[in-house]
Amino acid sequence: MSSTEKESPLKLHFGNLSKSVTEAELKDLVTPFGAPATLEIVKDPGGASKGFGFAEFENADHARAVIAGLDGKEIAGQAVKIGEARPRRGDKPAAVQA
Repeated sequence: MSSTEKESPLKLHFGNLSKSVTEAELKDLVTPFGAPATLEIVKDPGGASKGFGFAEFENADHARAVIAGLDGKEIAGQAVKIGEARPRRGDKPAAVQA
């Protein structure tokens, strides 16, 4: 890929995470496929993991490599589900053509 081509970022959803998995552990697992720009495990108001999280990759190929390499793999005793994140319900599309 030349330096003039711009790959759009890709956000991944990590589901069925063990509540014992930390953000540092998750980052260590995905980094061999590509360094995430952001990574977050969603927590409840008390600070406990809700069992899912998100990671955004500047390079979509790295994100796809994470899906190929880790989706369905057992992490801390649970088979993690990884896929492209979808917009939240109620979020409006970025642009609407008339």
